[in-house]
Amino acid sequence: MAVGVIIGGASAGLVKAITGDLITPVISLLTSGTGDWKTAGFALKHDATGKPTNVIAYGDFFNEVLNFIIISFVVFMITKMIIRPAPDAPTKVCPFCKESLAVDATRCKFCTSQLDTA
Repeated sequence: MAVGVIIGGASAGLVKAITGDLITPVISLLTSGTGDWKTAGFALKHDATGKPTNVIAYGDFFNEVLNFIIISFVVFMITKMIIRPAPDAPTKVCPFCKESLAVDATRCKFCTSQLDTA
């Protein structure tokens, strides 16, 4: 978990730059409106001049979700590269009961037969 926190914190600035400079302009082209989809929202209340004072900013929320997904994917891929499963221990099969045993076993733990050590 510590690896995820460290890598996630270190890559947060990079991911924000990627989403802000590369992905956001492409999404803004695909959506209609002002062109900056991060400022999109629903105005709940307006002041006397008509400016919104209380806004649900769903554009900013979707931007943060996009950042989270990218950071999670990067941390997952780095962790997957670093942490590899341990190889299975070599085994042999008991000639009497056909159960799997450690290679260096001299007696079967299932049928207690004496095994060849050669």
